[in-house]
Amino acid sequence: MIGTLGELAARVGGSVVGDASFAVERITAVDDADAATLTFAVDAKYLAGALKSKAGAVLVDTALLEAGAAYAKPLLAVDGVRLALASLLASLEPPRPQGPFTHPTAAVDPAAELGADVWVGPQVSIAAGARIGAGTVLHAGAVVGSGATLGAGCTLHPRAYVADGCELGARVTLQSGAVIGAEGFGWAFLDGRLVKIPQIGIVRLGDDVEVGANSCIDRAQTGVTEVGEGTKIDNLVQIGHNCRIGKHCAIAAFVGMAGTTVVGDYVQIGGAAMFKGHITVGDRSTVAGASHVWGDLEAGSFSSGRPAQNHRDEVRLQAYIRRLPKISARVDALERGTRDE
Repeated sequence: MIGTLGELAARVGGSVVGDASFAVERITAVDDADAATLTFAVDAKYLAGALKSKAGAVLVDTALLEAGAAYAKPLLAVDGVRLALASLLASLEPPRPQGPFTHPTAAVDPAAELGADVWVGPQVSIAAGARIGAGTVLHAGAVVGSGATLGAGCTLHPRAYVADGCELGARVTLQSGAVIGAEGFGWAFLDGRLVKIPQIGIVRLGDDVEVGANSCIDRAQTGVTEVGEGTKIDNLVQIGHNCRIGKHCAIAAFVGMAGTTVVGDYVQIGGAAMFKGHITVGDRSTVAGASHVWGDLEAGSFSSGRPAQNHRDEVRLQAYIRRLPKISARVDALERGTRDE
């Protein structure tokens, strides 16, 4: 048992409407719920569905409740369902491995520096001159290159790779297969052939950055490819050399950024958006999924489309496009009438 509804309310600073002794065995989405489940509702529509579901209790925002109303299930009422849910789910996560520990199959160069309580899993490789911050966890097959630096409390999941010289702040998480510091895509034509331009810069990730599975952030040609503190990057994202991404951005899966794209702070980018490079996206902008960004975007803008433009203009354009078949038919009819005369 996870706890009674009353105990969970105490953990998240909420209150119970109904039976506070209800025993919660699981926390799941409504489609997977059963009689021992606490599910959650983020708006009135989801609350109505949750109250009709198999779930035994519902986590709900206090603002959705009516004073004095009776509900079919006990409720855990909070100010902010998502934050409360995050807190409850975090308490159910498996504990982090605790160091100091180095698996016998790990290859740790004697010239590497490991801080206190570092946990090094099987087949991990740590090269000469690497520095690993206290309490960092390196899962199976992770690779840390020569001269790379990891801050305290980082987590590298299996087969994550930090290339030579790259820098990670504190509490950075790399999901499985993430590659930090692969060579940037730099080539020049010479006598009809592509000639490689050496990529000698690094990647620097700020504190609390997370990079999703199989995402790649290329090292700079010279200087730094940089991701600001708190930014979260989803799976299968490609960030080219010399890009600079600000603080607390959210970048969904399949996004691709060509080199030297500059993204401000608090920017939200939907899945499969593409950026042509050498452009600037202003602070607190939103880029809709599947957009193709070919030019600079102003701070606070909401853009969509291919090429991306102000979202309201894009909606109008799509409405006009949908009307084109009827307009074309009317023009054809008018032309036929003119010819008949």
